[in-house]
Amino acid sequence: MASVKEQEAIRKLMVFLQEWDSGHKVARSRVLDSFIKSNNGKTEPELELEFSQGASLFLARLTAWLRMTYMHSTCLDKLLKSIGIFLSAAGGRRYLIEFLEIGGVMTLLEILGLNHLKEEDKRESVKLLQLVANAGRKYKELICESYGVRCLAELLATSTSAEAQEDAQVLLDTLGRGNPKYQHQVYKGLIAVLPCASPRAQQLALQTLGAIQELVGEAPPALLEPLLAVLGSAHLEVQHEALQLLPALLPLRVRPALLAALVAALTPPGHPALASRSESTADPNALCPREPTLAYIQQAAAAKAIGILAKESVEVAEELIQLNVVHGLMVAVGNMEHMPSQRHSSISLKYFVHTFPIVEEHMKKAVGDTLFQLFMDSPETWYTKMDQAQAEELASSILDIPKDMGRKQSTEGD
Repeated sequence: MASVKEQEAIRKLMVFLQEWDSGHKVARSRVLDSFIKSNNGKTEPELELEFSQGASLFLARLTAWLRMTYMHSTCLDKLLKSIGIFLSAAGGRRYLIEFLEIGGVMTLLEILGLNHLKEEDKRESVKLLQLVANAGRKYKELICESYGVRCLAELLATSTSAEAQEDAQVLLDTLGRGNPKYQHQVYKGLIAVLPCASPRAQQLALQTLGAIQELVGEAPPALLEPLLAVLGSAHLEVQHEALQLLPALLPLRVRPALLAALVAALTPPGHPALASRSESTADPNALCPREPTLAYIQQAAAAKAIGILAKESVEVAEELIQLNVVHGLMVAVGNMEHMPSQRHSSISLKYFVHTFPIVEEHMKKAVGDTLFQLFMDSPETWYTKMDQAQAEELASSILDIPKDMGRKQSTEGD
């Protein structure tokens, strides 16, 4: 038989539960306030002691009320925080299982998709999903099977709260690790975020793509267009993350298309030099025409990216030469409407000229002694000394570097 003390504790629990069951919104809100204040950070044994071994009975009531009222935002923040006390309790795995058995994950994900709910409520929902994901692989799979990746990607792309965006990113990163069945789904979800209107979301998505790239392996071709678009972002923090991701793509099958698209971006649509390009060098993966300012931003970023990638290996540099990169860089140097294009393309051009004598020879022949000497004297600042006529001459110069000449010369040098 239970001791008198135990019987009294059980009686108090039953009274507490009856008061909850018969209470309305205001009364329940007070109960939640008291529960959060008194039990935050408690372990499973401590919660069971508090509820006379009947903590699960209160958790069941919390979860049931959540499912009934979450669409109306009734004490939603307090409800989620109270449930979080159970899910985060040390040794409380059974609380997690009980919560999941009655559809807890689906409810949390549905909260993320309701536009009328507060961003803070959505943050609390993501925090609970993070607790679920932290429990192990099968729990990550459960979130993914419940369309969690799509919900989190949409939250990341559309949320007006920087904190909520960061919470969504952390959870997507968690779902992309130790979850081989769904890691490609996470990767594609992050790609879907890139065209959104939020620079912060783009930055966070790029960071996570870079973090899980090695785990995923091959990158889908669908990555290239949105990646090159954000490379042309006016926000330098977004550009930086895009540039950080590019080297990781070089060993993959997307490399030829990536390099071709970067070279194509050096000659923006509508640029006079575009007409001088032969049909054979046109890039099928080039982006649609964009307004000049954005196109020039992308041109500068492409020039910078090309310099970074060319220095990764001689083989990459040779492939770029065969794609007529030197002509593209000269076009960019001649773009007097956008100094960053001139600066980054000059720095990249310096590498090609100094690394490949064949490039030096053909560039000198194409631009003439005066311009070439200007370049050799101050390769990183020569564009500041050019006049309009020289810039036009540079952009319209035609380089005819024979196929495989860069590779052949490199082999001979070895």
